[in-house]
Amino acid sequence: MIRSPETEIEKEVLKSIHSVEDPEIGISLVELGLIYDVKVEGEKADITMTYTSLACPAGPQMKADVENHALRVDGIQEAVVTIVWNPKWNPKDMASEEAKMMLGIFD
Repeated sequence: MIRSPETEIEKEVLKSIHSVEDPEIGISLVELGLIYDVKVEGEKADITMTYTSLACPAGPQMKADVENHALRVDGIQEAVVTIVWNPKWNPKDMASEEAKMMLGIFD
């Protein structure tokens, strides 16, 4: 799960990123639980995320889209996206209820 944004600008960055979808799945990266953290210091947004798999062919595109959406927020002049593999993405635990339904995951 994503760390709750602490500042208004972190909330704005997350809101902007929310519209980025996984191009293969068609679901928001935020709803999928692929965005792990958003921190803003000064004019720089640091975003930590993962991909659905190590060999995700859309990974570079998603990373670029997250950077571009973060830069759309007033006051953000730099966006750095770091890809991590720990914790490993697990949609059953990390995706929103809506995303789980769209993926066919039922508890």
